[in-house]
Amino acid sequence: MDQAKLARMQASVRIGIGKGTPRRKVKKVVRNSGADDKKLQAALKKLNVQPIQGIEEVNMFKEDGNVIHFANPRVHGAVPSNTFALYGNGEEKELTELVPNILNQLGPDSLASLRKLAESYQNMQKQQGDKKDDEEDDIPDLVEGENFETKE
Repeated sequence: MDQAKLARMQASVRIGIGKGTPRRKVKKVVRNSGADDKKLQAALKKLNVQPIQGIEEVNMFKEDGNVIHFANPRVHGAVPSNTFALYGNGEEKELTELVPNILNQLGPDSLASLRKLAESYQNMQKQQGDKKDDEEDDIPDLVEGENFETKE
């Protein structure tokens, strides 16, 4: 190691300025998650929402057939104003992964809408498959009078 690099490293671990100051033992990592959580709580308090207990999972269906799945989310809501806040770790999953688990949770109206969603998802998959087949089958026609097998 050269002397300049070593001096910069030594200066970065000093707590104070000068030779007599102690060195920092561990580099401290600053985390902002606490501040973000406080801001979120303040915004929710302004909306007069209350925590809603007993929600184990939330599924949000997207138009492309994928689902945003929250396991054990925190849900706050203000029912009179129809305002709900949902936060937690969300995972994007395929609809086919979640169907067996959510079938027993759906009512007759939801089953009909799920069937429509599944049909639209299948149609979308077929259209994407057709596009891929078209791209693979594009082979240029041979030019008349030219032989590409002979080396020149």
